Amino acid sequence: MRRALFAGLAAFTLTLGLRADTPNVYAIRGARIVTAAGGTIDSGTIVVRRGLIEAVGPAITPPADAEVIDGKGLTVYPGLIDLGNTRAADQAAPQPLQNPRTMAEIERWKRTQILKPQARAADAVKVDDAELTKLLALPSGDVISGQSALVNVVAPPDEPQIGNIVEPRRGLVVVKNPVALHVSFPDRPRAGGNAYPESLMGVIAFVRQAFLDAQHYASEKHRGPQGAAVQDDPVLEAMQPALDRKMPVAFEANASREILRVLKMARELKLDPIVTGARDAEEVAADLKSQNARVIFSLNYPQRSPALAPDADEPVRTLRARADAPKVPAALASAGVAFAFESAGLAEPKDFVKNAAKAVKAGLAPEAAIRALTVNAATIAGVADHLGTIEKGKIANLVVTDGDLFEEKTKVTRVFVDGRPVSLEAAPAAPAGRGRGGQ
Repeated sequence: MRRALFAGLAAFTLTLGLRADTPNVYAIRGARIVTAAGGTIDSGTIVVRRGLIEAVGPAITPPADAEVIDGKGLTVYPGLIDLGNTRAADQAAPQPLQNPRTMAEIERWKRTQILKPQARAADAVKVDDAELTKLLALPSGDVISGQSALVNVVAPPDEPQIGNIVEPRRGLVVVKNPVALHVSFPDRPRAGGNAYPESLMGVIAFVRQAFLDAQHYASEKHRGPQGAAVQDDPVLEAMQPALDRKMPVAFEANASREILRVLKMARELKLDPIVTGARDAEEVAADLKSQNARVIFSLNYPQRSPALAPDADEPVRTLRARADAPKVPAALASAGVAFAFESAGLAEPKDFVKNAAKAVKAGLAPEAAIRALTVNAATIAGVADHLGTIEKGKIANLVVTDGDLFEEKTKVTRVFVDGRPVSLEAAPAAPAGRGRGGQ
């Protein structure tokens, strides 16, 4: 059975076996090379040595010690980066509070569940079970849920000491930690029942107050001898990099009014904003651009509800939202807004690239789509100095295909992660993805 590109990506992400018995030097010769750093090389050679790109260009001679790969008829892309993945971190769902005696006790417990800036997705990364070559592992939960981490899809082949396997391998896959502090605004947080906050306006007030509390905590600690008496608070301490603009804050917002709200909050609190989800971002593209806010656009497009009968009508607004969703990236590109893509909420890993292809069909230039999947994602994650493009000195994350990335019949032939080939053996279907709350 012929395996198309999108199914192939899903398959390789579940095998993710690095071959430890392979040489450290490779040369892909005579391939079309999409560098994402500028122009495309119609026929060129890439030399990979010890995990890095040693040379790339149209007139490169493979070194004598390289394993030479015939690239005729193939296209090489930088490794694809999913900048929002809910399956990569295995975080347990919160357990209900047992036998609470007062509403105050419930509210204190709820606060610990929805104010978790100190929580790190890097501490719960599932080794060898993720997508593509790099991805952003998201923290689970509602409201201020914690810090994301950029991770490899596989650990290096070097085995850790027996008896201490999981933690070393987890550390080996982490590329950058943290990347951003993540905030969402659910209409009603799941934790804590009827305790405050139990409405959207309450959540907005809670988030703003949490940042104000963190500002006050910092000012008290810096007051000298008087501030020395302030008790250390790991929760408020974890918010300080965001307040100092050393760590961006990723606000989940989809409707245009929600995006404007988070942009206003970021201005008031002097935060560095990233907008995630961004389903209606084209309506406020100028506002995003004026504030230099980056966007991580969700490729989890609206779908017709499976509960509806086949012949049931839907509101025109719903139909329009579904039709317009793939058009948003093109609007962002036209407005000059920096954006990347995320898979958060997608049930099928193969739909990540497939839905990016829908954005291309809806008007996004293929070059812009490639940049969103590679160098833009690396830039937003703060790692563009060594990832995201095919250039000399960059880490060798490569995807090799037998055609254009966005053509449905294209197949992946090879994948390199940190300069080593990944097994592309067939694998069973991927499990359904969880939502942001880890359910």
